[in-house]
Amino acid sequence: MQTKSLYIAGSTGSIGTQALAVCKKHGIRVAGLSCGKNYLMLAEQAKAFQVKSVHIGDESAVEALKELLPDCEVVTGEEALLEQIQKSDADTLLDAIVGSAGLKPAIAGILSKKKLALANKETIVCAGQLIMDLAAENGVTVFPVDSEHSAIFQCLLGNHDREVKRILLTASGGPFFGRESLDGICAEAALKHPNWDMGKKITIDSATLMNKGLEVIEAYHLFGHKPIKVLVHRESIIHSMVEYVDNAIMAQLGTPDMTIPIQLSLTYPNRMESDAGEVDFVKLQTLSFFEPDVEKFRCLQLAYDALSVGGTMPCVLNGANEVAVDAFLNGKIGFTDIPKFIEKTMSAHRVISDYTLEDVFSVDLWAKKYARDLLDTAK
Repeated sequence: MQTKSLYIAGSTGSIGTQALAVCKKHGIRVAGLSCGKNYLMLAEQAKAFQVKSVHIGDESAVEALKELLPDCEVVTGEEALLEQIQKSDADTLLDAIVGSAGLKPAIAGILSKKKLALANKETIVCAGQLIMDLAAENGVTVFPVDSEHSAIFQCLLGNHDREVKRILLTASGGPFFGRESLDGICAEAALKHPNWDMGKKITIDSATLMNKGLEVIEAYHLFGHKPIKVLVHRESIIHSMVEYVDNAIMAQLGTPDMTIPIQLSLTYPNRMESDAGEVDFVKLQTLSFFEPDVEKFRCLQLAYDALSVGGTMPCVLNGANEVAVDAFLNGKIGFTDIPKFIEKTMSAHRVISDYTLEDVFSVDLWAKKYARDLLDTAK
């Protein structure tokens, strides 16, 4: 179903701003917007798209935002966000909130029977099959926005699930691919991704390969529990592949530009003109592939371990990672400390195998508190 009206949760971030550009290009009505703190950009977006309902996470910015948007509903607080999503007349929710904070908005979108364009991989990482089952119960399509998962979706079109042998998930390798030692890496260096322009958290996750680990878990649940192999592909032209039982491989290619998967999530089943550049194969010449180094980039192995254990362990992996990445960005721990804090938190967790959404919320809080306590002890 092509999107006619859209609510964007996380509108001032990289995905949200690019989604608004797609809406402008193709005349998609924006029914509501939400952001964390950037109320000035939120006000500009609301005016540009004549939005009548917005949410701001920062309570201290509410009055200033109301002054800037006198004819617009302005709300704050988690419950107000969930209510605004559910009441919105948008037919699609784009969940572009960073981290596990995107889980409850995704549920609100599903319960109000909106198509879910999911840019928040943590929703599936933390709640896995519960989210997929909830979407099925409510007749809701979960459309992946990540370039890799969008690629897999496209490679599966027209084929039977039983014919899939495995998924080949590509990774850029981040800024430190091939580097002998990861010691002494600063946040500034880790934030210089070679191919993609993304927010800080996901850029650090790409540098540690945790982003690819989270994508492995997400792909496992989105695409029917298939075997998944990660391949480092430096050029970021092949966004992922699907190998079939006859050993034929379908691949989706394109420039490393999030405009393509964002737009497809909103316009599918139609393909429309995009502002993304074309691939010049003559200039490109080479497409290279490497095995990921899971000993050096320990986070990827930890994600595979969490998926193997199952239950609430992926939620713990994600929560501890959020705390560790924030600590690294604020100079409290080193780059190589990130997987150490995650592994210690995972080791301390008593897994709940048959879990509920309430378990997910409580485990997420536990994991973050445990990781923060570890940080305080390490000082």
